[in-house]
Amino acid sequence: MSRIGKKIIALPDKVTVGVAGGEIKVSGPKGNLSRALPRDIEVVQEGKTLSIRTTHESRRAGAMHGLMRTLIANMVTGVSAGFTKGLEISGVGFRAELAGTTLKLFVGYSVPSIYEVPQGIAVKVEKLINLTVSGIDKELVGRVAAEIRGMRKPEPYKGKGIRYVGEVVRRKVGKSAGA
Repeated sequence: MSRIGKKIIALPDKVTVGVAGGEIKVSGPKGNLSRALPRDIEVVQEGKTLSIRTTHESRRAGAMHGLMRTLIANMVTGVSAGFTKGLEISGVGFRAELAGTTLKLFVGYSVPSIYEVPQGIAVKVEKLINLTVSGIDKELVGRVAAEIRGMRKPEPYKGKGIRYVGEVVRRKVGKSAGA
């Protein structure tokens, strides 16, 4: 049995959970999320808590136990509080503009890089160089932030590019003048 899988998930107020037909649906003030449950996992709701159990002992069931508990806990957190990921743009002339659901990134290429923000994700641009990606699905928020960062990863010589807030880029020493 998984140590993480044994932990109980506490449900905040205004969050409801429904399990039917091998699928779990979580709804709250920020929205609704659903996910298919593996055949080895069952979800039991007791009052304002959820517990995840395996239907039988197998290697696959043990592997899915902790994973599903964490995914369901992320769903509960997402519909009640949401998730955010911050990005910083650094470099001379580098900036971002948002027009509707289209994000234009001016990051050193001859034409701006264009990114279409998917449904369920909100991107906010502050001071042209700070981006905030937010939404209720943790996996989708992380993927969108990674795709935006992937358009111009920070380079190690001058540190130019798009990085996560708090990310440390190890700098390399450039060429030195030959003697």
